[in-house]
Amino acid sequence: MDWFLKRFEELTNIELYNILKERTAVFVVEQNCPYPEVDGKDPHSYHLYKEENGEIIAYLRVLPPGVSYKEASIGRVLVKKEYRGQGIAEELLRRGLDFIHDELKRDTVKIQAQDYLRNFYGSFGFKAITETYLEDNIPHVDMLLQIP
Repeated sequence: MDWFLKRFEELTNIELYNILKERTAVFVVEQNCPYPEVDGKDPHSYHLYKEENGEIIAYLRVLPPGVSYKEASIGRVLVKKEYRGQGIAEELLRRGLDFIHDELKRDTVKIQAQDYLRNFYGSFGFKAITETYLEDNIPHVDMLLQIP
């Protein structure tokens, strides 16, 4: 299994296709939530993913400041269903946060998290900054992290 971090223009057609396929499988099909998955932010983002046998098994995108929020952000965090519960999500998020801190030189990260993942993100130091609200009929909360 290999990890990759690429800017949008560095992705091959196949890599981009596989990323969008997995994001759609999780966020649209698995969560039964029709919404605009391709939202125009990908060309301005970094794409961190783990591949096994040419398959995307974990993914997140890093959004630099000014793309979604004034702060850097992480979104579209996923681990393919059959790979969940193996610590891959924790490694994925840690790699994304390290990139923001070490490469983008940012120490504040804002996310829009599904509310059921509040404790997961909280384990990394994220703190809720809003009440729970519905986004595409799914409970969400905005969270902020100050990286020491």
